[in-house]
Amino acid sequence: MSVTWGDFQAVVQLSAGLNVAILSFVDISLPAIKERRRVFAKARQELDIHRKNPHKRTDAEKKAHADAIDDVDRKLFDLWRETSAFESIEDSLLKSTGVLGFCGAVLSIGLLWYSALHYDAPILFTGELLTVISFGSLVGAFLINYFTASKASQYAKRCNDLRTHMRLHL
Repeated sequence: MSVTWGDFQAVVQLSAGLNVAILSFVDISLPAIKERRRVFAKARQELDIHRKNPHKRTDAEKKAHADAIDDVDRKLFDLWRETSAFESIEDSLLKSTGVLGFCGAVLSIGLLWYSALHYDAPILFTGELLTVISFGSLVGAFLINYFTASKASQYAKRCNDLRTHMRLHL
């Protein structure tokens, strides 16, 4: 007995629903990206505040403080350079998510429409393969966004560690 499109339609419906939802997957990584950018701006502001520390009175204190500020400034700059290189990759990954989501949604909705028209017709291997591909776009978009959010969180953590170092040692 062969499987018909009607028997397979629930799987196609799940694929269509999830692939339409994939378009919101960008929301997974956007908060982490915004947080990373906010943390970097905050670190720069705090470094400027520490730079103007009025409590350093002697020349030796001022020199030691300026050297410590320069050291943190170098570390912050190096971290910024590392993250700015990732930003272009980040932007292209977010666009890839949109493309995968759109293609997956169009494919799965097309399959849903086709399965409704051919409800009692047997499903061929190509129909099953196209359904698997539509689920694959969902997995791909999720992994891309998870990677982007994870990387942004790592950079934000490293920047927060620098901010903690500033508070304790400057």
